[in-house]
Amino acid sequence: MSPDKLRYQANQIATFFASQPEQEQVEGVADHINKFWDPRMRTQLFEIADESTEGFKPMVVAALKDIRRPEKLASAG
Repeated sequence: MSPDKLRYQANQIATFFASQPEQEQVEGVADHINKFWDPRMRTQLFEIADESTEGFKPMVVAALKDIRRPEKLASAG
């Protein structure tokens, strides 16, 4: 998935949770990504965010601490 599309999807989740009570917003973003994004998407999210959080909504950046970072898969062969 392109980095722009992944940023867009993460930001869309943040937009949805913006209507929730403030204390539930970041938790909701992290919970949604943990439940519905496969490990490859979460890996890519962290690869992008570790380089720069530019383009991510602040709620997504705040949620990164609660999103499960997948363990790197061992190289085949």
